[in-house]
Amino acid sequence: MKLAVVGGGSTYTPELIDGFARLRDVLPLEELVLIDPAADRLELVGGLARRIFAKQGHPGRVSWTDDVDTGVDGADAVLLQLRVGGQAARNMDETWPLECGCVGQETTGAGGLAKALRTVPVVLDIAERVRRRNPNAWIIDFTNPVGIVTRALLTAGHKAVGLCNVAIGFQRKFAKLLDVTPEEVALDHVGLNHLTWERGVRVGGEDVLPKLLSEHGDAIAADLHMPRSLVDRLGVVPSYYLRYFYQHDEVVRELKTKPSRAAQVAEMEKQLLEMYGDPALDEKPELLSKRGGAFYSEAAVALTSSLLRDTGDVQVVNTLNNGTLPFLPDDAVIEVPATVDARGTHPLPVPALEPLYSGLIANVTGYEHLALEAALKGGADRVFEALLAHPLIGQIEYAQKLTDDLIAHNREHLTWA
Repeated sequence: MKLAVVGGGSTYTPELIDGFARLRDVLPLEELVLIDPAADRLELVGGLARRIFAKQGHPGRVSWTDDVDTGVDGADAVLLQLRVGGQAARNMDETWPLECGCVGQETTGAGGLAKALRTVPVVLDIAERVRRRNPNAWIIDFTNPVGIVTRALLTAGHKAVGLCNVAIGFQRKFAKLLDVTPEEVALDHVGLNHLTWERGVRVGGEDVLPKLLSEHGDAIAADLHMPRSLVDRLGVVPSYYLRYFYQHDEVVRELKTKPSRAAQVAEMEKQLLEMYGDPALDEKPELLSKRGGAFYSEAAVALTSSLLRDTGDVQVVNTLNNGTLPFLPDDAVIEVPATVDARGTHPLPVPALEPLYSGLIANVTGYEHLALEAALKGGADRVFEALLAHPLIGQIEYAQKLTDDLIAHNREHLTWA
C-alpha cells in the first residue's frame, strides 16, 4: 500500500507520520511519499519522518520529492494538505478583512474566500495529475476550506473525500469527560465543514448529551470560548467555528488587539523546523501540539483504512449531500457521519434540522456555491457576489471594499486578476 502526501513539507506532517507509525496495524503502509515544492523544508520533515518510522519499528519506506507526477505514481491514496501562499498569505487573510470590521479568518468570511480562490485551481491541477497517473487512487482532502475544495474535486468527477479534525476532536474530549474509550462514543454531527453542531452524543446507543451538558457544561463552554448559557439554551454543542457567527463583533474586537494566528504559527514553525533538523530527534516534539490539527493523524488513518481496506466503518466526512439534507441541493458538500467502504462514502440518515441550524446551513451553502464559481471562473463580479451572499458580510459597501482588497492582496495567485 502506497500513500502520497501533497504538502508533505508542512510542519504538521510529523503528527501524521506519528499516526501512521503507531497505527500501522490499521493502515499497513509499505511506502509513503512526501511531496512539496519547498525542498529545504521537505528534507527536514522527511528526515524526521524516517526516524519516527525507525524508532517505532515501522517497516515502510519513506521518500520525498518536489515532483507531483513522480510522487503520486502508483499511490493508492493521495492526501492533500497544502497551503498556497504559505503563512504569509494566511496572515493577509486574517488581517485585511478587519479593516472593514469583518472577521479575519482563513476558512470563513473574506479570508476564507481568498484562500479558496488561491487553492481550488491548484488542487484541481494536482487531482488531474493523480487521475492521469492513477485513476483508481482516492484523494483525501484536508486542505482548507475543506467544504469548497472537496466540492470542487467532486464536481470535477474525482474520487475524493473531505476530512476535518473537528469531529474526532469532540469525540476524544467527550470520551475523556465521560471516562469511556473514544470508540464507544458516536456523534450526531451535522452541518457543513466548520459549521457544525453535535446534536447527540451516544454511548451504547444512549444519548448522553444532556448528561454531558449538565455535568460538564462549564468545561465544554470554556473550550468553545462561548457562554455556558448559550450552550444550555441550544442544548447542542456547536463547533468552535460557530463563534465567528454567534459572537462576530466580539471576535473582531479580540482579533484587532493581538497578533494574527498566522504570525503565531509562523514563529512556531521556525522553532519546529530547527527541531526537525536535529538528527537525534525521532518523535514529534511537544511544541507540535500547539500547532493545531489535534487527532488529525487518527482521523486520516481511519478514513484511509476504510477506503482502502473496505471496512465499512462510520466516519465523519465531507461528502455530497445527495438528499441527506433535503433543503440543500444534491451537489452541496455536507459534513456528517457516513459509512465508508471501497465504493466511497454513504451518509447516514439525519433527523430533520431545526430552522435555527438549517437556515444558516442553507445560507452558507449558497455562499459556497458562489465561491466555487469565483474560484473556477474568476472575475471581480463573482467575488463580489460571493461576499455579498456571505452571512458575515452581506452589505454592498463591505462586499465591494473586500472584493478590491482581496484581489489586491492575492493578485499573484489569481490568473484572471
